Amino acid sequence: MISAVAQKYNIHPQTLRLYEREGLLKPSRTEGNTRLYSEEDLEQLETILSLTRDLGVNLAGVEIILNMRRKMEQMQGEVNQFMEYVKHELARGLGDWEQRLSTALVKSSPTDLVRATPAITVEEPAKDTEPARRAKDGSST
Repeated sequence: MISAVAQKYNIHPQTLRLYEREGLLKPSRTEGNTRLYSEEDLEQLETILSLTRDLGVNLAGVEIILNMRRKMEQMQGEVNQFMEYVKHELARGLGDWEQRLSTALVKSSPTDLVRATPAITVEEPAKDTEPARRAKDGSST
């Protein structure tokens, strides 16, 4: 009920109606049109009150922040779903790899299949002995 929630959070019932009009809260309704606030609605209300009271954010800013949070949660869910898919595919792929190695004509471990690169040696350039020879001969250029 709106009056119980308003009293609990020390706000006017019109404030709750305003938040609902602005689309910041969406409580469910009974057949008699009484607002019913779920735990999620109350958490949302606490977030709204924290943003407005503690941080001084206006309602337009609250709407943007809540939309961004919702999008971030959605994207996090998509990333988690993708990671589960990748883990599943990797696990399946490793099993296939082991099976292919066990039935190969030439048995070898995966490390045998990696080509080792030869070490590259760098030679120092030859020292210019011309200035020393000229000094010895006494000639100049």
